[in-house]
Amino acid sequence: MTTDLKLLKQLSKQYPSIASASTEIVNLQSILNLPAGTEHFLSDLHGEYEQFDHVLKNGSGAIRRKIDEGFGNTLTQRDKRELATLIYYPEERLNIVNEEEENLDDWYKIMLHRLVQVTKRAASKYTRSKVRKALPKDFAYVIEELITEKEEIEDKERYYNEIIHTIIRIGRAREFIVALSELIQRLVIDHLHIVGDIYDRGPGPHIIMDTLMHYHSVDIQWGNHDISWMGAAAGSAVCIATVLRFSLRYGNLNILEEGYGINMVPLAKFAMETYADDDCKAFEIKCGAGYDTRDMALDMKMHKAITILQLKLEGQLIKRCPCFKLENRLLLDKIDYKKKTICIDGVSYSLKDVNFPTVDPADPYDLSQEEYVVMGKLKQAFLHSEKLQKHVRFLLAKGGLYKVHNGNLLYHGCMPLNPDGSFMSVNLFGKEYSGRALYDALESYVRKGFYATEDREEKRRGQDIMWYIWAGPGSPVFGKDKMATFESYFIKDKAAAEEKKNSYYALYEKEEVLDKILAEFGLDKSGAHIINGHVPVQVKKGDTPLKCGGKLLVIDGGFSKAYQSKTGIAGYTLIANSHGMYLMAHEPFESKEAAIIKGTDIVSDSLLVEQYARRRFVADTDIGAELKESIADLEELLKAYRDGVLKDK
Repeated sequence: MTTDLKLLKQLSKQYPSIASASTEIVNLQSILNLPAGTEHFLSDLHGEYEQFDHVLKNGSGAIRRKIDEGFGNTLTQRDKRELATLIYYPEERLNIVNEEEENLDDWYKIMLHRLVQVTKRAASKYTRSKVRKALPKDFAYVIEELITEKEEIEDKERYYNEIIHTIIRIGRAREFIVALSELIQRLVIDHLHIVGDIYDRGPGPHIIMDTLMHYHSVDIQWGNHDISWMGAAAGSAVCIATVLRFSLRYGNLNILEEGYGINMVPLAKFAMETYADDDCKAFEIKCGAGYDTRDMALDMKMHKAITILQLKLEGQLIKRCPCFKLENRLLLDKIDYKKKTICIDGVSYSLKDVNFPTVDPADPYDLSQEEYVVMGKLKQAFLHSEKLQKHVRFLLAKGGLYKVHNGNLLYHGCMPLNPDGSFMSVNLFGKEYSGRALYDALESYVRKGFYATEDREEKRRGQDIMWYIWAGPGSPVFGKDKMATFESYFIKDKAAAEEKKNSYYALYEKEEVLDKILAEFGLDKSGAHIINGHVPVQVKKGDTPLKCGGKLLVIDGGFSKAYQSKTGIAGYTLIANSHGMYLMAHEPFESKEAAIIKGTDIVSDSLLVEQYARRRFVADTDIGAELKESIADLEELLKAYRDGVLKDK
C-alpha cells in the first residue's frame, strides 16, 4: 500500500462517505472566502497587567469603533462610553448599576438590545461554526438565535423582543450581559501575538501569564526578560539571581512571594546578617505607588546580597563557557580594595562601594558557604513553584525566539549583524552559527535547558545558553556589547555603564539589509514586514516606530511605566486586519477603577502603516494555505471513493 493511500485511509475514518467529504470541501472553501481575522501585536508588557488587560478588553479601540459604526449619531457620546465600559468590565459595572438604577428591567432591556447589535457586528466576519465554538455554553442557543437573521419569521422584532423579555423575567439578565460582553471581547481579536518581555519592572507578569494561558488564540516570541525567568524555572542559579535582582530593584517581591510562592526568608536572613552595618546606598529600590516603604532598608540589603551573588555566578559561567568570549566581563578580580578602584579595558574608575564581605580577593567568584546554602534553597523553591513551572511550560509550548506568520517576521530584539551588514557569527560550544541558524540553535538549547533529563551536560549547556541569551553580545534578544550590571551599581562615571547597540540598530533603515533578513526566513521582500520590540521608541524626541518606510515596525512604545517618561506614550499595539495594518499609540492608562467608575478609556491615536490594494481573505493567510492543503486531500479522497479505491460508507 502506498503512503498516499495510507493517508487517505486515515482521512476516510474522519470522512467515511462521499457526502461527508463533499460537505467538508464546501465548508472549507467557503471559509477561504471570509475576510482575514484581526491580529493584534503587543510587545514589552513588563508586568503592567492592568493596562494590558484593558487593551485586550477594548481591542485597542476596536470595540468603540464597532459601537460608533453600529449606532452612529443615534447614541450620545456618554451613552457610547457607558456601553463600551459595560463591555470591558461587565461584572463591575453591573454592581454599580444595580445600586444606582431605579428601573433595572428597563435598563437591562436597553443594554441587551445594544449588546446584541454590537455582537452581530463583531461576529459578521466569521462563519457561524466559528462563532458557535466561541459562544458561552450556558447561553449558546439563545445568543445564536439573537445574532442570526430569521428570514422565515414575519414579525422579527416581536420574536427578538420576546427572547430578551424572557431573559429579564427569569432573572438571567446579569449573566447574559456578562456572556455577551465577554463574547464581544473575544470576537474583536482573532489572534494575539506577544512580541516578547512579559516579565520584569511591572508588578503583575504572573497575572498576565494567567490571562494568556486562558486566551483563545495566542503565540509568544520570547524576550530577554522572559528567557531569564525561563532559565530560573529550569534551575539555573545565575538566572535565579538575575530575576531576584530585578524583582528587588523594582520593589516587586510580591511577584515571587505571593504570585509564585517562593520563600524569600533565606535570602532576607542572609542579607540582614551579612550587611547589618551597610546602608547599601547603591541599591535603592525603584518602587511604584503600591510599595511598602517600611521594607526599604531590608530590601536594599537583599538587593545588594543577590547582586553580589549574581556577579559571582556570572563569573563562574563565563569561565566554564570560554566559547562565549566574555572574559572582559570578569570584574570582581579587577578590584583594588586599597585604592577603591577598578580597571576596566585599561581605564581606572573610582568605586562607590567596596564592602564585599563575601568576596575573597584570592578567589572572588567562589560562593561562601552561606551563599551556597541560600542559592540551594532558592533553586529548590523555583523548581517546586507549581505556578511558575506551568507558566514557563506555556511559554515553551506557545513561544519561540521568532515566528513567520502571514508574511511577517516576528522577533523580540534584532538580527545580530556585523558593521558591514553581514550576519554576525556566534560560537556555541565550538560550532559557529549566524542568521536563522543562530535563532534555531539558541531555541533548541533553551528547550534542552528545561526539558532534557538524560543528558545532564546538554541540560547544563542549555541553562548556560539561557543566561547568554539574556546578556550575551551575540544574543538576538539582547543586542548590545555588554550587560553593564557592575558598572551601573558601583561606578560613579556613567560613561562606564554605556552599552553599545548591535549594528542592526544602525543599519535597519537600509532596505537591502532588511530584505536580506526577510529572505533568510523565507519571506518575499515585497509586502513583508519585520515586527519587533525591545528598544523603546522615544516619541517625545521625534522617534518613530516605522523604520525603513514601514518595512520594520518597532512596537515598544513604553507599556512599562518605567519607560513612559522617556517615550512620551504608553505603548503601541499593531493591528492587522483584512483592510491593512495600523499602529495604535496609547496614552497612559489611569487605572481599572477609573475606567469602571468614570468610564475613562485608553485614548489611542491610529496610524495607517499599510492599506492593502485589495481586501485580504482567509485564502491569503497561513491558515488559508493549510485549508487549501486539506481541500486538496479531501478531493483526493473523493476521487478514491468515486474510482472504487476506497469504499463509500
